[in-house]
Amino acid sequence: MTEPDPTCGVAHGAPSPEATGRVLVAVFASPVAEVLRRWGPELGFRTLVLDPDPARGGEVARFAELDGDVVPGDTDVVVTDHHRPELGEVLRDALARPVRWVGVMGNPRHEGPHVAALAALGVAPEEVARVHRPIGLDIGSRTPPEIALSTLAGLLADRNGRSGGSAHRPR
Repeated sequence: MTEPDPTCGVAHGAPSPEATGRVLVAVFASPVAEVLRRWGPELGFRTLVLDPDPARGGEVARFAELDGDVVPGDTDVVVTDHHRPELGEVLRDALARPVRWVGVMGNPRHEGPHVAALAALGVAPEEVARVHRPIGLDIGSRTPPEIALSTLAGLLADRNGRSGGSAHRPR
């Protein structure tokens, strides 16, 4: 007798598998970060919000405060606001840790401001190249929940070794 597909069981109400151990660090408290904070745990991520400005409501202000939480190879960093003046410093600090993946939200038609910010801080070009942009699946996201959904779907596809494209095409 073959074992039932656990994914099918979850779809029919069976308990979902335990969390994956993955950590999602949403950088900069924002409406998108708030949705990531709410939805991330449902998808197996322990989600933390990092914001250097304590008045904005982040859980931590610096990556140094997260060193015990950053799981080597299992931590994903998503920058939710590419207009903040602290962008370069925060990304430099993220890249200096054993994070698995770093991405910055933004319009793919323009070079991200993180490139110049990191170069000005002396970050090596090969480290700058580790920063993904744009992030998430291309679903035409416009609102914070849609952007968070796209971002989480992209991280899930990557976690599961998938491209994130549709396998089923209309005929």
